[in-house]
Amino acid sequence: MYGLSDFLGGVLSRRTSVWQVAFAVQLSGATVLALVAVAFGGEPDGAALAWGALSGVGSGLGTAFLYRGLANGRMSVVAPLSAVGAAALPVLVGVVTGERPSALAWLGIVCALPAIWLIATGEGDENVGGGHVARAGTGVLDGIVAGIGFGFLFVALGQVPEGSGLFPATLGLVVSVVVIAVLASVLRQGWLPRDRYAATSVTVGVASAGATMLFQLATQSGLLAIASVLSSLYPAFTVLLAVVVLREHIHPGQAFGLALAAGAVTLVSLH
Repeated sequence: MYGLSDFLGGVLSRRTSVWQVAFAVQLSGATVLALVAVAFGGEPDGAALAWGALSGVGSGLGTAFLYRGLANGRMSVVAPLSAVGAAALPVLVGVVTGERPSALAWLGIVCALPAIWLIATGEGDENVGGGHVARAGTGVLDGIVAGIGFGFLFVALGQVPEGSGLFPATLGLVVSVVVIAVLASVLRQGWLPRDRYAATSVTVGVASAGATMLFQLATQSGLLAIASVLSSLYPAFTVLLAVVVLREHIHPGQAFGLALAAGAVTLVSLH
């Protein structure tokens, strides 16, 4: 669900304002998830709602910079870079709070560093997506920042206890809408949807809401580290769609970097 929403959001972001797309996606996602939350029920306490609100900061930051990276760079580069941070950050936070990852998990984190370098330096100017030109180096920083944002999202939602329902996740999406609007205003970019492409983005919010809902349910019934790392496999679907639909080309060095990143994610999940 994350992979699908990222691909569609990235495609739309190439045709209109990134900030308008991100705003529309998160707003529609919050609306959908609010309806589901009411149907599910639940009794969240103040702490659960606070964690939900904090997750919105990461969600807004991650979504905005991911879409910006997908719009300006190649999806096969930006999406995997965002996954490394989304997978590793929850594990690192766990270490600080007392968790002790296995040697395999540490190996995965170490492998992530050269993976980032290979993915980033393997870029070259390329025509992708019907004339869209991905310039060398574009989207790399955005992908890394997005990964940090999504990692923060995963960590925060992972603290929501079972019985809280989906209200904390819904609040997180609401906060993410505000974060996107504030970021866009600071960067002097318009964020209110004003054309048909931005308006179409509301349909992407259904997938975004579904992904957030499933992630929170997963963390309430299992381990945060496992749920966050498995969720971080979302770029596999994004990259597959980019290669098949947009005809993006993966260079040999970058292919090795992608494989190394996949290995890093897998090793972290075994901790």
